[in-house]
Amino acid sequence: MMVIQRALSRSFTRFFQSKKAGGIVLIACTALSLLLANSPLGADYLHIWHMKVLGMSVEHWINDGLMAIFFLLIGLELERELYNGELSDIRNAMLPILAAVGGIAVPALIHFLLNGGTPTQAGIGIPMATDIAFALGVLALLGSRVPASLKIFLTALAVMDDLGAIIVIAVFYTTELAGLYLLGALAVFALLVCMNRFLRVMALTPYLVGGALMWFLMLKSGVHATIAGVLLAFAIPYSAREDDAASPSHRLEHVLHTPVAFGILPVFALANTGIVIAAGWTQELLSPNSLGIMGGLLLGKPVGIVLASLGAVALGLCKLPLDLNWKHVLGAGLLGGIGFTMSIFITNLAFVGSPELVNASKMAILLASLMAGVLGFAWLKLFGAPTAVDVDPDTMDLEQDAHRAR
Repeated sequence: MMVIQRALSRSFTRFFQSKKAGGIVLIACTALSLLLANSPLGADYLHIWHMKVLGMSVEHWINDGLMAIFFLLIGLELERELYNGELSDIRNAMLPILAAVGGIAVPALIHFLLNGGTPTQAGIGIPMATDIAFALGVLALLGSRVPASLKIFLTALAVMDDLGAIIVIAVFYTTELAGLYLLGALAVFALLVCMNRFLRVMALTPYLVGGALMWFLMLKSGVHATIAGVLLAFAIPYSAREDDAASPSHRLEHVLHTPVAFGILPVFALANTGIVIAAGWTQELLSPNSLGIMGGLLLGKPVGIVLASLGAVALGLCKLPLDLNWKHVLGAGLLGGIGFTMSIFITNLAFVGSPELVNASKMAILLASLMAGVLGFAWLKLFGAPTAVDVDPDTMDLEQDAHRAR
């Protein structure tokens, strides 16, 4: 049976490899943080993250400051996908977009059904998100045993998933709103867009300085400061030509991959996964909030992604890539249940002032993400081989070319 493999761009390959290695580092940092938090050094270790520096705790600086750079990279990755990636063609984009919508809505519904009208209802956003680094890291372990299109599909899905999480953070996890500061942040954003669109400023420095000011104003506004990173990404000039050395957006994305993957995200993991495993922790996993998180990630993600994809294809809105089948889509859905970074991030926003609830939620996230990764890896290892035959008359030339190449 003919195997159809899709070529990957150099930009995507670099991006994919950085996520693969970054996922391994994240796992190591999470394990180290759990060990230290539950060792005789636990109290001192946790105290490090709560120390005050310039009026904010170290953990606060990491979650509101360093993570803004992570969100900047997400914005740049999303921009790349929209200009010359999987999302640049509406027919190609519809499948991961609608799959992401299903993967957001069904987990949220599961959590709401268990927690609606209770103090833990605020955790509805926790199981919505997919961790790109971990999900692609697991997929990368399978190498050529899975189709190239599955890597592209999962990446586009996870990027759109993150966009949904960003919108949820901005709309539902905003504290008291300081209007003047928010207007100031939006004014800086408008100025940066004008520098790009009308003045054609191509130097990165003015955008980074403006971005820092926008971050400060957003921090003071009550809207989560990391949103400034996403806004900055879309203000920086972008070229639709792949690997365009003159594009500030391309240059910045390439510069950020390594420090984000091997610096910012590992530090975030160290600061946020120092979970003290106390007696009775298994009982906490049976609470409505923990069950909503685990059910959302382990069940809601694959069900939502597969059902939305099935509906989209059945309605003729899009079609599966030639080297994908529904077993691959289910595998992507299982890997979509790896929440980790974004889920932990939303947990910190949802349950401010409730450390016990934060602790229990993080434990549920870690266990569900681990199980989702193992299940997704095992499923795709067994059923993920790229063995599709092209029977689509619109692309029959691809089959003929591949046959001649053999």
